[in-house]
This record gives sequence, C-alpha cells and structure tokens, in this order.
Amino acid sequence: MSGKVIAIANQKGGVGKTTTTMNLGYALAEQGKKVLLIDFDPQSNLTMCMGIDRPEELDTTIYHLMMAVIEEKELQSKEQFIISNGKLDFIPCSIELSAVEVNLVNAMSRELTLKSIIQEVKDDYDYIIIDCMPSLGMLTINALVACNSVLITATPQYLSAKGLELLLKTILKVKRRINPSIEIDGILITMFTERTILSKEIVNLIDEAYGKQIKVFENKIPASVKVGESNLKNKSIIEYQPGHKVAVAYTKFVEEYLR
Repeated sequence: MSGKVIAIANQKGGVGKTTTTMNLGYALAEQGKKVLLIDFDPQSNLTMCMGIDRPEELDTTIYHLMMAVIEEKELQSKEQFIISNGKLDFIPCSIELSAVEVNLVNAMSRELTLKSIIQEVKDDYDYIIIDCMPSLGMLTINALVACNSVLITATPQYLSAKGLELLLKTILKVKRRINPSIEIDGILITMFTERTILSKEIVNLIDEAYGKQIKVFENKIPASVKVGESNLKNKSIIEYQPGHKVAVAYTKFVEEYLR
C-alpha cells in the first residue's frame, strides 16, 4: 500500500478546500480505505473541524515536522504526530506554520520538505489528502511537489475563475521542473446556487476556458449553512446528515472522482 497523495488547492480562500478535504476523506474511509488528512494551512481550519480547539497548544503539528526536516533532525514516531478521529487520521496544524515559509527560503531542497515527511507515512495509507493554504507561496509549492494529483475547488464567482489561471501556471511550472508525474484531477465547483444566472454563467465560462484540457466535475457542491453546522460538530457533512443535499452531492462527487 503506497498512498495516492492528493493536494486540494486554490490560492483563493473560502472556496471549500477544507470541507472538500473532510468529505472526500470521509467518503473514501467509508469505502474501507485508510485515509490520512494533512492540515497545511496556518489558519488550522481542518484541525479545528477535527475537534482540536487550541491547535497552538499541541506538542507536535505539521510545523514541528517541517522544522525538524529543515534542521535535519529525526522525525518523531508517527504516534506522536498522527491523531485519529473516528475513521480518519490527520496531522494537525497551528498558526506557527506561517513562520515556516521564512525558514524555507534558505533550506536545502526546500521544495521537498513536505514530501520527505509524507514518505515516512505513505505506506500506511491508501490516500493522503493535503488541505492547502490559500496562497501560491512556498508551502503550496511543497504540497504540489509532494502530491500525485491536484483537486482544484472553485466557487462560481468570476475572481475564483480568474485565479485559476495563476494556479494552473504554478502547477505546470512544478510539473516541468520538479514533479513530472503531477496530474490535475479536475475542478470541483463548490457553493453552487442552481437558481442564479451568474452561477450558471461562471460555470459555463470555466467549462469553456478549461473544459478541454481539465476535467470539470459534473457533480457540483451546493451552498448551504449546514456545512458550518457539521464543522462545529467536528464531523463531515456526510457523517453529520447523510441525507442532506450537500452530503449527497459530495457522495456523488466521490463516485465520479473514483471512476
């Protein structure tokens, strides 16, 4: 078992990266897969959604692991940094991760720091999913270098579609220079409101601009306040309310994703 590593990325914030990480992870775990989630965003939303209210008080987060690699120290044993939450395992994050970017500037093989951490745990999982931070800085580059594929989440707003160009250029640059095997799984539209003309127009724009070269998933994730509720309950929406439209949409998306 050597896990497929998926980075969930978009340099824009608030486009459903964390929610998608949780629900994709949970749906895969439901199918009996061993799944590890990595919170790679200093805002620590995934860590908090997983039930840790004060990430900065944790002894070991992805920050500590990154610093250990940069300083060429031994990594701690897996039990010390992997936390289990029901069917999912995860590596937490805290605000300290934002300080790593500065330390990476002068680090040897700086783009490979996260990859070397993932190598330590890769054989224990079928899937490793990285929740990336909203930027195209050195941390996101680390995630792109460490992954096999990228899942892009985008909301049906013009800026989100515009920002895709930058993200795609960055992915292609990483593919050319460091990680030739990286693939783009596709674009998942989140926070979709069926009824608005704008939503439909933007989806058409994304389809026209990228549909020929990149898969745009047919299943779109509707907008709903229930997602926030499920996050507060530290559950994926699929677990929290399996019959809800967002849960159904994510379940269908995962079926499409695995096809």
